[in-house]
Amino acid sequence: MQTNVPQQIQQGFILSRQVQDKGNDLQITLWLKTEKGAKKLVINNELAVFFVEQPQASHAETILQQQGIALVKQKPLALKTFGQQYVHGFYFANLSQFYRARECLKANKIKCYEDDIRPDDRYLMERFITADIDFLSSSKSNTDQTNNTFLNPSQVKCKKSAHPVAINLSMLSLDIECSMAGELYSIGLYANNNEEFKRVLMIGEPQLDAEYYIIWVANEKQLLIELIKQIDIIDADIFIGWNVINFDFRLLQKRCDLHQLKLSIGRDGSVPRWRTNSNNTDQQFIEIAGRVVLDGIDLLKTATYSFPSFSLDNVANTLLGIGKKVDNVENRVDEITDNFLNNKSALAAYNLEDCRLVWLIFEKTQLLEFAQLRAQLTGLAIDRIGGSVAAFTNLYLPKLHRSSYVAPNMGDGVSGLISPGGYVMDSIPGLYSNVLVLDFKSLYPSIIRSFKIDPMGLVEGLLEVENDNAINKEADPRTLEPNKKVIKGFDGAYFSRDKHFLPDIITSLWLERDKAKLQKNAALSQAIKIIMNSFYGVLGSTGCRFFDPRLSGSITKRSHEILKKTTHWIEEKGFRVIYGDTDSIFVHVGDDKTVDECKKLGRDLQGFINEKWQHYIKEVFDLPCDLEIEFETHFTKFLMPTIRGQEATKGQKVGTKKRYVGLSDGKLIFKGLETVRSDWTQVSKVFQQELFRLVFDGLPIEEYICTILSEIRAGKHDKNLVYMKKIRRDLNDYVNTPPHIKACLIANKALIDSGQSPKYRRRSIIEYVMTLNGVMPIELSKGNLDYEHYIDKQIKPIADDVLPFLGKSFDVIVSKQINLF
Repeated sequence: MQTNVPQQIQQGFILSRQVQDKGNDLQITLWLKTEKGAKKLVINNELAVFFVEQPQASHAETILQQQGIALVKQKPLALKTFGQQYVHGFYFANLSQFYRARECLKANKIKCYEDDIRPDDRYLMERFITADIDFLSSSKSNTDQTNNTFLNPSQVKCKKSAHPVAINLSMLSLDIECSMAGELYSIGLYANNNEEFKRVLMIGEPQLDAEYYIIWVANEKQLLIELIKQIDIIDADIFIGWNVINFDFRLLQKRCDLHQLKLSIGRDGSVPRWRTNSNNTDQQFIEIAGRVVLDGIDLLKTATYSFPSFSLDNVANTLLGIGKKVDNVENRVDEITDNFLNNKSALAAYNLEDCRLVWLIFEKTQLLEFAQLRAQLTGLAIDRIGGSVAAFTNLYLPKLHRSSYVAPNMGDGVSGLISPGGYVMDSIPGLYSNVLVLDFKSLYPSIIRSFKIDPMGLVEGLLEVENDNAINKEADPRTLEPNKKVIKGFDGAYFSRDKHFLPDIITSLWLERDKAKLQKNAALSQAIKIIMNSFYGVLGSTGCRFFDPRLSGSITKRSHEILKKTTHWIEEKGFRVIYGDTDSIFVHVGDDKTVDECKKLGRDLQGFINEKWQHYIKEVFDLPCDLEIEFETHFTKFLMPTIRGQEATKGQKVGTKKRYVGLSDGKLIFKGLETVRSDWTQVSKVFQQELFRLVFDGLPIEEYICTILSEIRAGKHDKNLVYMKKIRRDLNDYVNTPPHIKACLIANKALIDSGQSPKYRRRSIIEYVMTLNGVMPIELSKGNLDYEHYIDKQIKPIADDVLPFLGKSFDVIVSKQINLF
């Protein structure tokens, strides 16, 4: 007799998910972090499913039977494709049969819908579970208390958390030091969750005067065994590091394999599972039961941080003002080996400092909070890199199903159309006083909200048009009656006024971002901004199942219309629009106004434009307006350069796009110019910043220009004459050989000649200089720099951006040879 077992709801945050076959059944495993620690939920008896159009369902079932593929069931569903064809669901008990069936039907030209959705992802998304989860479990059950595992599926039920509690995730920063051949020297571990934790595992004889945090081991095998022991003791949820997956963990795995050890660092004592990126075989992914690995470089890029170099030293210097003690990579490797042989305490301190720097970067930029919030908002795994398409699918698909649709496959959208990018107007070059910048707040998401742009909305809108012969597809929106159910887009697109999801998804995210701003939660605000802005990119990406150029075109072409009309309204007020770019408009309001007058004018223009758009969209489309322009910046001084090397047309100079510099609140702001570019030398940046400071302050510039030229020729700026460039392709793929590739080839040859392996390849960063004998990698440079090259290529172009607007010439200034003394 079965007794009723009391049930209790528990809450957790999903750390990892996995689906695999267990015998003839499919098993989903979820690892959670709860207030009481980590728990492993095992869910059995789920089915994998894809969909087949009704006319082909019977034939598809026959084919599977003939091939001996086990089909649990197939049945008609109240779901239809975007082409209005009803579908049958095909259900499988395990992944192997699911994948066999998918490939078999494709080989027989039978289309399968949603056959790329993993069962674990489908299980979560259909329950609207993102990262926060409620689960029901029996307080008395067949539970493996050792591993916190609920084994009986009747005792595990999951749903979205209605009121999630804050779950704190613990981090552990890990860094290894090794020889060039990959032999391990030491492993550093650092954490500061509740209190500071320091450990360095070091191969070597114990030293009496060594720091307390060093644990001495006899050899590499013992080092790995001690690491596994320490990880089990610390029991962190998150590993963090710098290139930690593809270097540190990959090397640890190789050394364990060498010593025939199991890298058993999973919470259940299991070893990691490795996957390779199908598009980039150099990139590895790691799955550890109950733990997550977050790489600092990948996460910073996902959070839209940008640095000339993502080396730990450079990022730490930029964000924290702290860096490594040795700048040169080659010297660093030599010093590590020397310290391992002669000064192990120094190596331990160095190893530990790398761990601490990573921790401080995560802390400074709120990277863990960002990753958590992104997972909570989208349902993406917390360690997922990129994933905009997957995030959109997670949020959109379950809503689509509840409206009786299955999702299209990639390639189902209309082809042959090209949607343009953002609107960038021709600039009016010049040196200005008092330029106001007005920005549309999240323009693309607000267009989606205002004009109800949505994949299902497009399908429903086109159906309405087809069923209503009274609507002329070519009619101007002004001619549509207010009671019509469609909104005209572009390229033949019509959108339903009431059948859509994306506008509502964005609205909910928008409101959450407003709350985050009020709470000064920078990580949440940034996560929401990235997600909202990615939705346009998703709709315009051929890698998305919902791709249709009518969707993306109805966003970008509407943005063109908005910027042009806004420009017209501003110029009707008597002001001059000198530039516009995607969501920003630059307005010259006259040289004679004070700062206070300009700021008041900016606020007035903001209110005027917002009122105009509210009225226009109501009048033309009978819709509420979610467009909002903000007065963003007042540049007291502003330069819009001409295009370098381009002759004036009919006496008019041609202005640049996406390149300008302005002075706002005493701060120089550069866009697209050398100061913010990584491929120009440091001397160009120093020169540009000082030159524009002098120009905008109305101070003499001739003396400064001549001084810096004299200093360059005297060798006083040699350390600032280094070029740095990333190698984007394999060296053999370059048909022409640009300077940075020549430098790579020279450096690699020198290494080979000395019996070493070449180090420059795709994705490497090369530093080089220009000498009188040509290009030379920095490590082989012996001076003899070509100073005239730098003056001609790094100084003169910058000076020529501004001097003509002052009635001056670089060549004339140089030829005067002003006597500075």
